[in-house]
Amino acid sequence: MTIEEIQQKLEAGIEDSQVTMEGDGCNCSTIVVSPIFEGMSLLQRQRAVLAVVSEEIKSGELHALTVKTYTPNER
Repeated sequence: MTIEEIQQKLEAGIEDSQVTMEGDGCNCSTIVVSPIFEGMSLLQRQRAVLAVVSEEIKSGELHALTVKTYTPNER
């Protein structure tokens, strides 16, 4: 799985999101900015992002993903 594929999947799975990726295809980090995170705890935000790529993580296609999340007002 490439970084571009991960980014596209996250952008499609997180409403109104801006996704920035770093790293390589199987071990990478992401910054996701979306208004849907408003009022969510940090844990809820991370779970929402990881849920989008849970199948890829389970299959080993995506080894590790470090997640940082923000609302547009936090950036």
